[in-house]
Amino acid sequence: MTTQLDRTQHHPGYWPSAWPVECGGNRRQKSSVGRLDAGSGTATTTTRHDDKWHVMVIERDPGQCYLGGTMPAFSGPPPHGWVERIDPATLEPLAISPDLPCGEHVWCGAILAHANGSIMSVNGNFLHRLDPDDMSIVVERQLPADRSHNGLLALADGTLITKDLRLEGQGGTTITRLDPDTLELVGRPLVLPEGSMGRIAADTTPGGGDLVYVPGTEHLWRLSIDGDRLEIDQWWPRYRTAHDRFGLSWDACLSDGYCWAMDCGDIFSVRRIHETKPNGRFDTPPGHDLSWRLPTPWDGAQRLLRVSLDDPTDLVAIEPFGTPGGGIIAPPVHVPTAEMAIAWDSVNGGLAGVSTANGGLDVAWHLDVRASMQPVVFPESGELVINDFTADGSDDLVVVDVATGTLIDRVATGSRVANGMFLTAGGNRDVFYCSTLTVARIQWL
Repeated sequence: MTTQLDRTQHHPGYWPSAWPVECGGNRRQKSSVGRLDAGSGTATTTTRHDDKWHVMVIERDPGQCYLGGTMPAFSGPPPHGWVERIDPATLEPLAISPDLPCGEHVWCGAILAHANGSIMSVNGNFLHRLDPDDMSIVVERQLPADRSHNGLLALADGTLITKDLRLEGQGGTTITRLDPDTLELVGRPLVLPEGSMGRIAADTTPGGGDLVYVPGTEHLWRLSIDGDRLEIDQWWPRYRTAHDRFGLSWDACLSDGYCWAMDCGDIFSVRRIHETKPNGRFDTPPGHDLSWRLPTPWDGAQRLLRVSLDDPTDLVAIEPFGTPGGGIIAPPVHVPTAEMAIAWDSVNGGLAGVSTANGGLDVAWHLDVRASMQPVVFPESGELVINDFTADGSDDLVVVDVATGTLIDRVATGSRVANGMFLTAGGNRDVFYCSTLTVARIQWL
């Protein structure tokens, strides 16, 4: 079974757009149509600095871009979410939402451009439906679980699905489905048997429905939809135990008939943020405690996981680097046209291409890059764009040949802070970059 590249402009839940949602689509393949050809162009960078935590850029109509995020208010005045309609060339806001309540939780939420025309935003334990022109609030909904939520997807029937974030020992994660017009609950929220840290993925079935994938603290879970009911499907492969030498999984990528994930994600900074209530709020500034560069609480090496979507017992793990104490803050990507999975170790450094040719998992190349972000892939030109947080504290973007690991280009973003936020393909040989205090657009001309 081969999963085709995401083409979310054909997904009925979204506005017909090339990039209406994080990762470009529900399968999280992070793939853009067209070519980048960075090696034949010269990069130009537009950078904007402010006091915001920028999470992602999405596109509605061509050239109609939205930037969403939160405030990095880990102490002091309460935080809030926000969404801007921005000029894609200058990055300046054309319209700004009111301050969006988030239950005082500080964490990266999500935005999407829905088929009904609205911009949807989840932040903390609130969901907002926003007017796409003036960014005013159309509907506001407080979610049932009083914790930070990460990830927001539209399903084939247009309903929205989101989940709260819970670490090991914090109880079962709540998955909530909502009507996209009223934001009323659709059926009862489903509580998983265990917590979940990573964002959800989904795939449309041949019958037009959806299967939803949730990374848990010990298992990867699949949910099916029966009318208004969310149900746990007969697919829950175990990827770790509670006493394992490895950490929790972030998001999954659905590609080529497999679910791809990386574990070792609940590093000390993530644990600190989600062990407080409200999440991410401290009496005094946490400072270095929130650095993702701290040594990990486990000694296992970073792992890339592959599990068959047809057979949950067919799970293979590989350690592309073998360095003890591996750690990440973003998930992997698989490029089916190149038969290559891309993995990295943010804590120790290192980017790897893992060949999936002939059903194998073999490390094909290594690159001395310290990546932490959600990348973008240009399958037609065989290029991967991801960040490299350098030794001198510059968060650069690098363009890498997917097949060989050759470094094609390096571009400074102007950011001195690296995190696990999203890159977005802009459609004009350009990529949008989001981080705390900085948003940038890099275009190759």
